[in-house]
Amino acid sequence: MVRALASEGARVMIADLALEKANALASELGDAAHAVKVNVSDKASVEAMVAETIRVFGRVDILINNAAVFELLPILEITEQSFDKQFNVNVKGTLFSIQAVAAQMIVQGQGGKIINMASQAGRRGEPLVGTYCASKAAVISLTQSAGLALISHGINVNGIAPGVVDTPMWDEVDAGFAKYENLPLGEKKRQVGLAVPAGRMGRPDDFRGVAVFLASSDSDYIVAQTFNVDGGNWMS
Repeated sequence: MVRALASEGARVMIADLALEKANALASELGDAAHAVKVNVSDKASVEAMVAETIRVFGRVDILINNAAVFELLPILEITEQSFDKQFNVNVKGTLFSIQAVAAQMIVQGQGGKIINMASQAGRRGEPLVGTYCASKAAVISLTQSAGLALISHGINVNGIAPGVVDTPMWDEVDAGFAKYENLPLGEKKRQVGLAVPAGRMGRPDDFRGVAVFLASSDSDYIVAQTFNVDGGNWMS
């Protein structure tokens, strides 16, 4: 999504806990991108991220809330630590990033676009992924609430709900299912890929188009919606 937005002419602040990787991508993109370290579970860190964006670019017009963590545990084994970790990043991080960026957009007075990354997991529960599913359902709900609250300022808030996407996170997911479902490593990943109506898992590049669309003026009349980008896994 960073590369896609930069290719469309946006200047992008790559905000990540993994600053070294963010800096490497920013260097690859040249003047179109800068990097800043952020921990979205810390409200002060989020506010510092916005301040640094203003210092570097002078304004902020688009926010993509993409930070998330995942842990797989049966309902009876969910710990308070695991619950807090996932909700602090996935929900608290999304809410206070919306708040900090929207406040700046209102000061600027020219509206903006906020895009929240939800998940097909937010559309229904799963027996081994209760906390993650609940956190992503909360992201969908926050997208609706913030969308209704901010459209009067010309700020469109919408979401993207990916399905199963082939990233390093899915290797962790696969390992969790291997443990609790007594499967060989790689088997769950193979199974879910085959079960997608499109015939494969998603790839990061599958989200370029929808991200650019929701960040553009072409989506000005779309408010508080979450778009499924999942190869046909979920229909709503």
